[in-house]
Amino acid sequence: MPTSSSIREARLALGQRLRALRQKHGLTARELARRCGWHESKCSRIENGHAAASPTDIEAWTRACGEEAAAAELIDIARGIDGMYVEWRAMEKAGLKHAQESVLPLWEQTRRFKAYAQNLVPGPLQTRAYTRAVLAGIRERRDLPDDVEAAVGTRMDKQRVLTERGKQFDIVLEESVLYRRVGPQEVMVEQLSRLLEASVLTSVSLGIIPMNADRSLMPPVEDFWVFDDRQVNVELVSAFLTVKQAGEVKRYLEDFTRLTELAHRGGPALTLIAAAITTYARSPSAPGRAGPSSE
Repeated sequence: MPTSSSIREARLALGQRLRALRQKHGLTARELARRCGWHESKCSRIENGHAAASPTDIEAWTRACGEEAAAAELIDIARGIDGMYVEWRAMEKAGLKHAQESVLPLWEQTRRFKAYAQNLVPGPLQTRAYTRAVLAGIRERRDLPDDVEAAVGTRMDKQRVLTERGKQFDIVLEESVLYRRVGPQEVMVEQLSRLLEASVLTSVSLGIIPMNADRSLMPPVEDFWVFDDRQVNVELVSAFLTVKQAGEVKRYLEDFTRLTELAHRGGPALTLIAAAITTYARSPSAPGRAGPSSE
């Protein structure tokens, strides 16, 4: 699945735009570098996506080509690329509540949601207690300000999207999510019961990939969300990745289709959830861990 390659491909696309601008005016990379006061290798790195083009670089590049009017659009593209990869410490520096609020406009605008998870139950399907356990773990692990209760409230408010007219959620979970314990036994039983309730909502299509599925074609990948088939948000260990490049989004959609084909739905999915509930009822010490999640 795309991760840092998304940023590289976006930089490459911008580099190709800059190369076309240079070639339009018959400039060699050496001549453009001379006009900008750079080493020639800098032009090559930017054009081939190996280095980011800063706003100052783009201004110099377009000025050297006599195309100053093109600078504003290209700078906007470059800033968008910079915003693709945001470290959790930057996103959460103002607290977990702020991180939750930062994605609200996207959720309000989106009509069709696709989500895949191998780590945690996705936010819209979480219970309050499960959310509290997840966010408390994040706060402690990352040494953040203690605004967990406020952040929990924000995430619970966001769940209203599940019942908003016109919104549809296609969610695929690995069966292992059901057994990854987050908090005490009773928290997990309540959470899995919530999955049973959510599965009958007309706005939700819930699939679960059984642990014995043949994964030779499609192994588990990082948790991700797709918004109206136009944007993907991916949760990495150290950062939050936003993918908007059409080719990259297409790759996520293709893999989501493969994951969906592995999933059980309807009665078979409910049977898997019920089996997990039974396991927790019999064994309160089931192992598990919490991980990052802004969704």
